[in-house]
Amino acid sequence: MTTVLSTDKPNSLEQDKAVNPEQTQFTSTEGEEHKQPATSFVSQFDTQAASKKEAKSNNVKLSTSDVHVYYGESEAIKGIDLNIYENEVIAFIGPSGCGKSTFLRTLNRMNDTIDSCRVTGKVMLDNQDIYDPNLDVVLLRAQVGMVFQKPNPFPKSIFENVAYGPKLHGLARDKYDLEEIVENSLRKAGLWDEVKDRLSQPGTGLSGGQQQRLCIARTIAVSPEVILMDEPCSALDPIATAKVEELISELSTQYTIAIVTHSMQQAARVSDRTAYFHLGDLIEVNSTEKVFTQPDHQLTEAYITGRFG
Repeated sequence: MTTVLSTDKPNSLEQDKAVNPEQTQFTSTEGEEHKQPATSFVSQFDTQAASKKEAKSNNVKLSTSDVHVYYGESEAIKGIDLNIYENEVIAFIGPSGCGKSTFLRTLNRMNDTIDSCRVTGKVMLDNQDIYDPNLDVVLLRAQVGMVFQKPNPFPKSIFENVAYGPKLHGLARDKYDLEEIVENSLRKAGLWDEVKDRLSQPGTGLSGGQQQRLCIARTIAVSPEVILMDEPCSALDPIATAKVEELISELSTQYTIAIVTHSMQQAARVSDRTAYFHLGDLIEVNSTEKVFTQPDHQLTEAYITGRFG
């Protein structure tokens, strides 16, 4: 993979809530004053957005500046500027193929594994450029962990699944440290009481929802600062989904979380802010309550009211 760093464009902390300059064709303001809020859609599902703040913190954890992503000659992400704040949950929504998962993967360099992929622009984690060629990608992915769409436990015991990362990074001084890390991680993932008597059994023997929470425990065992989730509930039943959503809310007190979801109901339930993507463009990012009740842009309203997507 080739990475090109761009320094032409300054990192702006004010562009979160504005459409990218390149995307003005999507956001004609003609008749904007007469637009009706999309409250009819929101009333169809339970939303906790009214109790959420625009951002839990003013501290920027991750920021992107003029990020473009190409697969060969095809441009998948078209110059995105976005700030993600400390201890917030931000949801990425949009139609299939709009680039939200591709953008998520730029935040911990998972796109490096795709030969045809090329990234330009800046992605900053705590003011450090994560595309710096001198940066250790293994350590980066410990800081910015990822939970995938399909649960992917290792073919090891439940204990070894969680212990793998701490062992790899030398986080445990001895056996007792390792046991404490495993127990704490499983507790944070809401799984300890369900598996504490069978830690030596294969992680692949758990139910789908338990496997996903095991993967979350494995992610948090290396003490990340950010957790990326790519449709973490798409393969789960409603009960398992509810447990994972509850877990996301609990984890947000300690971690910054970015989640890609096709479920707008889920975005409304778990996120503080929501970003709407369309054909590789970031159209709008705002508090979740605002996005789902009175979006700024016509494309956002068309999507959440089901007129397309």
